Amino acid sequence: MKFALDVDDGNAITGWVAPDNQLAVSRVRVTVEGRPVLEVSATEIDPGIRANGWHATGQCRFIINEGNLPGISEIRDLEIHDADTNVLIHRRSSRSDFCEKKLIFINASIKQESSLLESLYPHFESSYFNINKLSEEILSNMLGNPYSKSRLFAGPILIPRYEGEYDFGNVLSALLVEDPFVEMARRMLWLRARTALAEDDAQSWRLGDLIEAVRFAADFDYDDIKSLKRFFRMLPEEAYRLLFNPLTRVLATRLPDDRIFPANSIIAVEVLSRFGIVGHRNHYDAFAATVFDQLGIVAQPPSSPPIPTEILAFAERLRGIKAAVDFLVFDEVISRSVQEAVARNWTG
Repeated sequence: MKFALDVDDGNAITGWVAPDNQLAVSRVRVTVEGRPVLEVSATEIDPGIRANGWHATGQCRFIINEGNLPGISEIRDLEIHDADTNVLIHRRSSRSDFCEKKLIFINASIKQESSLLESLYPHFESSYFNINKLSEEILSNMLGNPYSKSRLFAGPILIPRYEGEYDFGNVLSALLVEDPFVEMARRMLWLRARTALAEDDAQSWRLGDLIEAVRFAADFDYDDIKSLKRFFRMLPEEAYRLLFNPLTRVLATRLPDDRIFPANSIIAVEVLSRFGIVGHRNHYDAFAATVFDQLGIVAQPPSSPPIPTEILAFAERLRGIKAAVDFLVFDEVISRSVQEAVARNWTG
């Protein structure tokens, strides 16, 4: 799916949506102050869209004006979503104090960084979370749109696949590096927490290709060192990809099933050097303060959310297992380097 907004001059809003189904007629849903008030189908044909191969007929353009939305010029808070995917196409707001920048926050952890995102959300006109769940076409279109302002993007996308879609001069990129063993503990406990879901025939599809990894993890005792050593020897492919140097995977691969080699660690460092802001979880306050400062947001940054003691204790157990150490050799080098650099620069 591709989309773009042409104009919102107060009296009319025009744009286009080219759905993935090239024969379908796109529809947009309009909400006013959170209430659905209108659904509009594309009525106009755009020869350029058809010529680019984005749609079979080019019937993708929509218009919203006094004819289908009376009083549109007086409406101050309005949103337009694609009716099929619910992707936000446009937002009109009565506020004028939004941050006039775009931020892409890459979250390499399996757990979304909710504290920082919740604090940033009110300062952006439009926000898109879990961008890794969007189709490649939608994400590329949103990241590469040079006309959009005040946008917040967040999620664990594979950087080399999308880095060319956005201009680093126009987008502030930020990455928070985790302690690799804490992140491994978090991911392994995440697998165990979904055992019941994997056993539910009606719901197990939600796990996607991780269903076998979840079933595999359920057979091991994380409190027993021998069981953990056996866990790493017998890992199925899906679990291996989830646990093997996940930060390096985000920074240096283009596809989820790409193998990671020593050369990827070099690529990861090169990609990391192009980020606007790189922080470390152990210096969370410094990272959050820098993000707010670079965006020009005058507000109190959030404090570091506590890491559950269960995760911290499990991480310490994993540090003593050679197989776990070998799984994180690239991520550990990156994490240690970032932590040392942040500590040195932040303390002066």
